[in-house]
Amino acid sequence: MSAFLKQFADAYPASASIAQLLNFSQQYLISQQVSDSAKLDCQLLLAHALEVKPGYLVTWPEKLISDSQLNQFSALIERRAQGEPVAFILGVQEFWSLPFKVSPCTLIPRPDTEVLVETVLSDFENAAGVRMLDLGTGTGAIALAIAHEKPKWTIEAVDFNQAAVELAKSNAESLNLSHVNIGQSDWFSNVEKGQGFELIVSNPPYIAPGDPHLSEGDIRFEPDSALVADEQGFKDIRHIISTSRDYLAPGGSLYIEHGFDQQAQIQAIYKEFGYSDVETVRDYGGQPRMTKGRYHG
Repeated sequence: MSAFLKQFADAYPASASIAQLLNFSQQYLISQQVSDSAKLDCQLLLAHALEVKPGYLVTWPEKLISDSQLNQFSALIERRAQGEPVAFILGVQEFWSLPFKVSPCTLIPRPDTEVLVETVLSDFENAAGVRMLDLGTGTGAIALAIAHEKPKWTIEAVDFNQAAVELAKSNAESLNLSHVNIGQSDWFSNVEKGQGFELIVSNPPYIAPGDPHLSEGDIRFEPDSALVADEQGFKDIRHIISTSRDYLAPGGSLYIEHGFDQQAQIQAIYKEFGYSDVETVRDYGGQPRMTKGRYHG
């Protein structure tokens, strides 16, 4: 019997309701110090175990839990108690109000990345036929979120990891966005030159090797290849900024997500390679999160 089940059986030897189970499991996760969103985690995991929408838990808090449901929920809670991200446990993460399948082969889409999508859509609000390239697409979150809002754009998305490519293709199909061209490429290696992209976007690896954050929280379960870059986290970003000049149309724009403390260095790299109108945008927490610039050739 798992630690959670034993403690729960001691507290509720007969039966328990949805409300009681949610309260107990929330306190259990808090005691394990693995989540800063214990209440939401428990709601999502219990809804999954019961095969209901989260709203059901609020509507029917007095409903009793069966032994089989309790056992299934216990297995999910124990995985979360070990630090495994809820998104990997459920196999899905919402991004831009769209459901994205996720797996340990790539990063979990995060709310702060929606700032990049939001900024692109604002900056290109009146652009009808943009050609866009998404480098290191992962789940496809950025490319597919933009494609959802801009169905007439021509969008190409690439990733070095073939497993991530297949995952992004699966997301494109399930979201009915199969017109997005998704393929394997080590950054620009398989991207044909001369296409004249008006827009290139990327959320590349930007964490320095040995950074202590790599051993904390959900990030422990995500692949280092999607997180870590040499040269103190700037190697891939420098390569993207430099090489994008050969793929952008005159006056085309490059948008890159980065660490909250990298603003000054990244703006300097943009300017080193001849970009103008360089600007950094803050995320929803007020931290510098994404830098953009234009290249006129």
